[in-house]
Amino acid sequence: MTLWGATSNPGKLREFRLAAHGEVEILALPGLEEIPPAEETGTTFEANAAQKALYYSAYAPGMLFADDSGLEVEALGGAPGVISARFAGPAATDEANNRLLLEKLGAATDRTARFVCVIALAEKGRLLGTFRGAVEGRINDQPRGGHGFGYDPLFFYAPFGCTFGEVEPERKFTVSHRGQALRAMLAWLRAGDRRNCPPAR
Repeated sequence: MTLWGATSNPGKLREFRLAAHGEVEILALPGLEEIPPAEETGTTFEANAAQKALYYSAYAPGMLFADDSGLEVEALGGAPGVISARFAGPAATDEANNRLLLEKLGAATDRTARFVCVIALAEKGRLLGTFRGAVEGRINDQPRGGHGFGYDPLFFYAPFGCTFGEVEPERKFTVSHRGQALRAMLAWLRAGDRRNCPPAR
């Protein structure tokens, strides 16, 4: 089975393929860079993932999935949330986003945070369902580690005793939000019963 992914982020694509374990072939949607980008006007991860999946599925030869993921920080009222990738601006780098996050947190003592990922699966303009994953952690006082991407160097995961930026991608993916969401989608595909698909929200 081949699934098409609506992402041009090499880090995300690598993580998705790790979770698939060769069970399915995950390919980037051909010509994605030439397709006008989908709007992301939703206020939830589910809404944005569904928007993207429905939009890009029109260009895919089979089932396509899109994700919306981000970081929710308790002390910031759940921010950056759905704007995690553009927290510091439309063309923000990972470093700029991390720097702004630390600035906004300041000396806050509650540094509880979670990574959230919602994957939406669609086929030819029909939404098949959504799949959610989340992992709890806290925001470190400074970036640590050169692995991963996004907020990984700041996200301290207590069971590992280090940040996501300090662990190999294979180990991170055993617990990560993206791994959970993708494994849920693959389990549903394995079951082959679309009547039991988690409802789109």
